[in-house]
Amino acid sequence: MAGRFFDKWHVGDRVEHEIRRTVTETDNLLFSVMTHNPQPLHIDAEAAKASEFGQIVVNGTFTLALMVGLSVGDTTLGTLVANLGYDKLVMPSPAFIGDTMNATSEVMALRESRSRLNAGIVTFQHELINQRGQVVCRCLRMALLRKEPA
Repeated sequence: MAGRFFDKWHVGDRVEHEIRRTVTETDNLLFSVMTHNPQPLHIDAEAAKASEFGQIVVNGTFTLALMVGLSVGDTTLGTLVANLGYDKLVMPSPAFIGDTMNATSEVMALRESRSRLNAGIVTFQHELINQRGQVVCRCLRMALLRKEPA
């Protein structure tokens, strides 16, 4: 099991996730189609060329999903009860096809679950960073994690 139990986390713990991922045109197109998002900026190369970006911008909900996915192996894999929510989601820079992404996670808060004696809530701040060092996505994720069995 790669993830950590609730009681193994401390506020300020920081993880730089080793797995990196280069975003492809297929990733962006399939995600946009699967989620019924017809935004020309994401799927129409000619429309995107005419935009201020001059190229296709990767679907923002894909960048969110990729950021969380890159973090799971080191944070919650095998210990997650449920994701309780996401907060303060921002996308300060656009992501483009061909960008190679890596993610970081930092523990911002911890609290015992009020309804489950065997679990607690970890608030992670996740960031997705491109090869130019630009943050393309950031959010807080509240995850309900199991405690280590006695």
